[in-house]
Amino acid sequence: MSGRIVVVGSLNADLVVRVHRFPTPGETVLGRDFALFPGGKGANQAYAAALLRGRVEMIGAVGDDAYGELLTENLRSAGVDVTGVRRHSISTGVALITVDEGGQNEIVVAAGANSLLSPEDVALQRDRFAAAAVLLVQLEVPLPAVRAAMELAREAGACVILDPAPVVGGAESLLALADYVTPNESELAELAKAEGVARSYDEATAQARVVLSCGAKHVVAKLGSRGALLVSSDHEAPWPAIPVVPVDTTAAGDVWNGAFATALAEGRSVDEAGMFANAAAAFSVTRRGAQPAMPTRDELDVWSKGHEQGRNE
Repeated sequence: MSGRIVVVGSLNADLVVRVHRFPTPGETVLGRDFALFPGGKGANQAYAAALLRGRVEMIGAVGDDAYGELLTENLRSAGVDVTGVRRHSISTGVALITVDEGGQNEIVVAAGANSLLSPEDVALQRDRFAAAAVLLVQLEVPLPAVRAAMELAREAGACVILDPAPVVGGAESLLALADYVTPNESELAELAKAEGVARSYDEATAQARVVLSCGAKHVVAKLGSRGALLVSSDHEAPWPAIPVVPVDTTAAGDVWNGAFATALAEGRSVDEAGMFANAAAAFSVTRRGAQPAMPTRDELDVWSKGHEQGRNE
């Protein structure tokens, strides 16, 4: 049986509009269609891990409104324990998302109840950390709460995965508490204070080593269509992506983190976990939405075998 995964993070309602192209500043463009999806980086990663048969517990905050009910019920339906999610008398967090014809997205988040998650809320869940194999955290909730969770997980001997998204002031102070830091291309460049995103594995490695110098034990750079790259003090390992035609890249990074955590909680090696995460993320971009696009374990197993057979023919 796999170990428990605790996710501390945001729960948002994703309001998604598809467009032919993104507007320039001051411009209005007509959207093609609108949809409402459960989202939030924390909830996305919890949902992804649960669908992949991870044993997941969610700690976070929602509003006392219809969106809050939608988000918690959706997580519960996937098998996530949501008793650690608090309800508050303000609005649930929302994300305003536009997706263009190439599947790329632009996102604006209003934190709502997520902004009220406190170290005290986290401390009340101490027993969950004591039993956890893996902790997943992101930066869409207040940093003091994230820090409290990471410290409790480290005390308990759990593996700590920090997704530094979005990169906010003070994020560097959390790096030394993480076993794995998993930035995407833009987040990696920001953490490394580089002038632009890495255009090659060599540039990504150099930027990752800057992040390592800030205290991170391992950096896993999520490089989109180029896959992912693990960099530690004495080791580098590229994990090539599975080629697909993207339909919607929303939450692909969250799927990656949820799958990575699930594989590590099952006792897989880090290389096995990385390739498993690549496969889950690749599958997710072939469907629309955040959580609705995420694969179940059975779906991913069948899809991965099909791709493997295709490469061997």
